[in-house]
Amino acid sequence: MLADFLKTAGKFDCLKSPQVLLLEELKYTPFHLIALILLIAAIIHTLCVDKIHHIARAVEAKQAPKRKTSHFLSRPHRSIGVHIIYFLAEVEIVFAIWVIPLFFVIAGFYGWGAAIEYINTRDYTEALFVVIVLSLASTKPIIQCAQGIIHFLARGLGGSLSAWWFTLLTVGPLLGSFITEAGAMAISAVLLSKEFYHYRPSPKLAYATLALLFTNISVGGVLTNFASPPVLVLSHAWHWSNLDVFATFGWKSILGILVANTTYWLYFRKEFIHLNARKKSAKHIFDVPVKEINVPWWVVALHLGFLGVIVLSSHYPAIFIAAYLFFIGMYQATKQYQRSLKLARPLLVGLFLAGLVVHGGLQGWWVVQMLENLSPIQVLGMAMSLTAFNDNTAIAYLATLIPDWSEAYQYALFTGVIAGGGLTVIANAPNPAGFVILSNHFGGSVSSWKLGLAALVPAAIFYLIFSLFGPLFI
Repeated sequence: MLADFLKTAGKFDCLKSPQVLLLEELKYTPFHLIALILLIAAIIHTLCVDKIHHIARAVEAKQAPKRKTSHFLSRPHRSIGVHIIYFLAEVEIVFAIWVIPLFFVIAGFYGWGAAIEYINTRDYTEALFVVIVLSLASTKPIIQCAQGIIHFLARGLGGSLSAWWFTLLTVGPLLGSFITEAGAMAISAVLLSKEFYHYRPSPKLAYATLALLFTNISVGGVLTNFASPPVLVLSHAWHWSNLDVFATFGWKSILGILVANTTYWLYFRKEFIHLNARKKSAKHIFDVPVKEINVPWWVVALHLGFLGVIVLSSHYPAIFIAAYLFFIGMYQATKQYQRSLKLARPLLVGLFLAGLVVHGGLQGWWVVQMLENLSPIQVLGMAMSLTAFNDNTAIAYLATLIPDWSEAYQYALFTGVIAGGGLTVIANAPNPAGFVILSNHFGGSVSSWKLGLAALVPAAIFYLIFSLFGPLFI
């Protein structure tokens, strides 16, 4: 029974070779249906975290007159029920929560051994890597280095807040092709929080910016064939070189980023004028001068060196974890040039991705069926839609199970999964990190519906660019 289950689940495990998988042998069982229902429940939970957060606030406010005050902290206690509701509103723990019933379902159908073996044999390399990269890329020397580069380029456009916004949303995502999408997301989100959201844009512009960040990060990692997980999966399966990736996708991604940023900049140009004025007139309110020790160049160089080693060893957990442990030693030795090293949020992001890996490993039976009988242009649209509700790396891998796809189909699938990477928090692996870093600027919780609507415009722009400049109609 254990072997039968692992054989079925293994057909969609990234550790297996696509060449040995026989799709025609797949059999749909009640177990597969229940696994799909649990995934849908997790997705619905993810889309509703904003509502759950509002419910928690309402319950907390209703209980406020009845709560006792702590003698030690001089502030009211939250009830256990309120804590539980707030906990359910944390997007990072959603998929991990729904792994629990999935575990018992596997145990019920195939036994405890199969359930334990399935959880234990998933590939959590990406989740571990994202935890470490987010922690390292958020350190003071790395942020100051990136901030200096962005400000230097923004000064060439006038140095205004809008110029800085445009430069960051262009250059930041493209860095993902060299320092990985996770690193680019950490740096870009931290700088957006500090230099843009700090000045209180309207909710409409705030969501538009978040949507651009997520979408641009998803497509900005395709100038090379190693920094984006979907690129890595497909370039290995379909033998794409760095030159192939840049010539076929890279320049189109740069064009799309410029067009999407320009479109939103033109739409919000009047608000940018007000934000620029607000930054100048209210600088003494928002920017309280804090004297910080300048980070020496050699400390920045050491951080960049560790980041480079970790990026280059991103597929070998034993190496990049060891490198990170050495980095912690260096961090302690240079603590006077550092801020606190925070791991709580990166660990939660890793938990989110690990839960997605567990659920995604059982969804290939329906994803493959939806893709294999479509035309190339339909595959592009379907891949974008599926990516909104699954990690785009999982969709990319599952598509490699379809035998004898032509170049047009391969092109459609890849462009679809990267173009749809900003539609939801779960569409691309680095998105939860950006969500965590910026959620405080959205009242503690980001509305999935508003994010999706804001992301439709850049997604449509990339859809048109990839369609017009690709082999989809040949």
